Amino acid sequence: KLVYLYDANRISLAGTVGLSMSEDVGARFEAYGWHVLHVNGMDVDAVRGAIEAAKAETARPSLIVARTVIGFGSPKANTFGVHGSPLGPDAAAATKEALGLAAEPFALDAEAVALWREAGEKGAAAEREWQERLNAYATAFPSEAAQLRAAWAGELPAGWDADLPTWEAGSKPVATRKASGEVIAKFFPKLPTFIGGSADLNPSTNTAMKGAGDFEAPDGTPDPATQQGLLGGAWGYEGRNIHFGIREHAMASAVNGMAAHGGVIPFGATFLVFSDYCRPAVRLAALSGLKSIFVFTHDSIAVGEDGPTHEPVEHVMSLRLIPHLSVVRPADANETTAAWRLALTHDGPTCLVLSRQDLAVLDLSDARGEAAQGAYVLAEPEGDPDVVLIGTGSEVELCVNAAALLADLGFRARVVSMPSWDRFDAQSADYRRSVLGPEGTPRVSVEAGTTIGWCRYTGGTGAHVGVDTFGASGSGSAVLAAYGFTKERVAATALALLGQEELAREVDETLGGDTAGVEAKGAEGHS
Repeated sequence: KLVYLYDANRISLAGTVGLSMSEDVGARFEAYGWHVLHVNGMDVDAVRGAIEAAKAETARPSLIVARTVIGFGSPKANTFGVHGSPLGPDAAAATKEALGLAAEPFALDAEAVALWREAGEKGAAAEREWQERLNAYATAFPSEAAQLRAAWAGELPAGWDADLPTWEAGSKPVATRKASGEVIAKFFPKLPTFIGGSADLNPSTNTAMKGAGDFEAPDGTPDPATQQGLLGGAWGYEGRNIHFGIREHAMASAVNGMAAHGGVIPFGATFLVFSDYCRPAVRLAALSGLKSIFVFTHDSIAVGEDGPTHEPVEHVMSLRLIPHLSVVRPADANETTAAWRLALTHDGPTCLVLSRQDLAVLDLSDARGEAAQGAYVLAEPEGDPDVVLIGTGSEVELCVNAAALLADLGFRARVVSMPSWDRFDAQSADYRRSVLGPEGTPRVSVEAGTTIGWCRYTGGTGAHVGVDTFGASGSGSAVLAAYGFTKERVAATALALLGQEELAREVDETLGGDTAGVEAKGAEGHS
């Protein structure tokens, strides 16, 4: 279904292509298993013939390498001067003369206009024919046609989320990446349009759909070009697990392509630190308003043993900076269920940011609001709060524990879980005020990532517990403790904000965690 025309004019913006590239593009695509054709791109009939030949090849995508002359007919033909700049009045006039075109501006050639109109008429006829076939299909198979129309409209089947998993507060801790896997296992059988995979990380991101098959053929498929040899290529279209390989940018681009095509709900997964490799495609998903879902796991310095190369610091915040991109970092298993519900019902791209380490299942029974609103009060003290602790993801549990410590010291702390900035910002001013408290309320943000940007919610006089340097190698708990992610440090930060510096120093005499063996260097892979 894919025919790609490669304009081989051998000119780049800065000069000839030979300055920076010497590869044989056609040979590269042949090595990929593509059907490759070479034509004179200045010969319309030759190009037309190549397109017909490509359309006749149904087993492989086709690449037509068309050798062309950039700026043909102009004084700047075959030079980089015509690549990124307008011709200018004199060169434009000379070009028109060379091509036999009318000299007046914006003159339209009658023959060219007729060809364009003919193409429009052909397109309209093709659409009418397609609609007739669809109507005939709907008459013969009304149930299937209804499902097809619903898929194209992006509608979810009734009851798709009826039995999504829930966890009892205080039950066995579970990593949000693992909770996500359990959520997927519940809804994917009811969502036949849900399809995707990871960048060679299914076991770690917990995104494999058991029993859904692979979007590939088993080893033993003949190479379609020669009908010889073995090729484990992507020819089994019924599978829903896509093995993208270690190609994060290509994965996110493919997810975007499927979302733009419509009829499916695509996702791609990798570690959060590798979101850098697919950022251009994630940004394009937001720019285009595509319903692409990106699952980013191993979301903080708690990755531990893999060391600073694999420990995201600035990544969550940098994703939040992309306009129209919804970013959700759930605090526990139940918020993870809510996060998937948000992603699947959101008409736009979503990033789910999930933990590697196990997290406590929190008590949401007294929560005012829910994750769908982006932030809500998870725990409220008796009486007006002295301070508001705002956490996301794995640090919400830390805020709960710090609030309990503050209560023992006679201070009242409200705990706010804020899984999604963009969702919270979309709420009314009254709701936001009800969660964060009135202006002037002392606030502390707690997130295992950069503190840059948190003044948006804490105000200019707030305080922050975060990571503004690179991570370190060691056990996850040791790294977190070494960087101050303990209930003592959070409580002490709140006390200092309240003017209780001496008490803060007493509370923070110990970090309350094992910091042995923490080194600022890499370690063996550990997922």
